[in-house]
Amino acid sequence: MLRRPHRLGWLPPLATAAAVLLTWSLVAASGWVQPAYLAPSPLEVWDAFVRANTYHPIGGGIDRVVRGEENYFLWEHLVVSLRRIGIGLALAVVVGVPLGLVMGTVPSVRRVAGPYLDVLRSIPPLAYMGFLVAWFGIYDTSKIWLLFLAAFPPIALATINGVRGVREDQVNAVLSLGASRRQAVTSVVLPATLPDILSGLRVAVGFAWTTVVAAELVNGLPGIGGLAYLSGTQNKIALSVACILVIGLTAIALDAVIRLIERTLVPWRGKA
Repeated sequence: MLRRPHRLGWLPPLATAAAVLLTWSLVAASGWVQPAYLAPSPLEVWDAFVRANTYHPIGGGIDRVVRGEENYFLWEHLVVSLRRIGIGLALAVVVGVPLGLVMGTVPSVRRVAGPYLDVLRSIPPLAYMGFLVAWFGIYDTSKIWLLFLAAFPPIALATINGVRGVREDQVNAVLSLGASRRQAVTSVVLPATLPDILSGLRVAVGFAWTTVVAAELVNGLPGIGGLAYLSGTQNKIALSVACILVIGLTAIALDAVIRLIERTLVPWRGKA
């Protein structure tokens, strides 16, 4: 008998986060570790986060007021990165799902294209950055291509595995009732493969987020990854940590959204 999810399932992660913050604060305040070897305290990170989202004096005896960081608020950096990731993921879905359906249903296509997909999957996305910049320049096109290359393989492979898991007798039953091959794919194969596609999308989102800093190394501002990298090189460690935390929390939120979509679109998953 399956147990119902506990209504307070959010409590253990929240308690863990509180314990980490408390330990972090105590270690930072105790002086046990030299400041050069310790990340900034939570209060310093919070202050950097607030400054990055407000107008504030530039400091150093200069009265000039600046807007956020690098003339953008932190949330604006995040929105730009989300837009880049969204476009890259959308392209990966548009290309990866149809290709996965074809490779999963046509063995000859799978034999020809399969090795190339495996090679693409095994290459770290950062390795593409040099020639992508050479081909597409330092602006958004090269970054979107890099995010596409990070997200495409898991979506295509998940689609292929989903298609290969479809029962053949279900497809034959639809064909025997007069459906065309295209109708069998759209009415049987694609719905049966949807859970795997969504799982591949969750993996692809994770890959895209781990690639966003690399994608924004070159002319990445505005962008949350570019800001995290630049602030680290400028010894603004508190701001860099704030950016990293924002990236991590946004990734958790995106994963939760995908799981919600999964429960909505494929409510039967796990109940068979």
